[in-house]
Amino acid sequence: MDISIHYAFLPHTDADAALGFYRDTLGFEVRNDVGYDGMRWITVGPVNQPGTSIVLHPPAVDPGITEDERRTVLEMIAKGTYTAITLATDDLDGLFGRLQASGADVVQEPTDQPYGVRDCAFRDPAGNLIRINQLG
Repeated sequence: MDISIHYAFLPHTDADAALGFYRDTLGFEVRNDVGYDGMRWITVGPVNQPGTSIVLHPPAVDPGITEDERRTVLEMIAKGTYTAITLATDDLDGLFGRLQASGADVVQEPTDQPYGVRDCAFRDPAGNLIRINQLG
């Protein structure tokens, strides 16, 4: 039995800014863009990997969440401490240059980590931490 990662979820605080980052800067394709009650859920993913997607969703809209919890979640997103995702590429320096040139928020330039990974990091428009590893 094979198990794959099908959807990962990241909050967005501005759907159009999220589209600009994931579609226009990273080059992901938009697989779904669903609106409901003034909110948007946008599904994006790598062009050559139709089975793996990221769902960009409005944060803290669960009806069971309190207003204090919602405020805390939004504060954590703004600080970049709420969630993160790690992507991978065979051209880390090239992708870093493209993201940096787009004005993306650089957290860490490409670095050879002592634990054997070469990576860099950015924040998406909502503040989510996006780490990118060099493949191979």
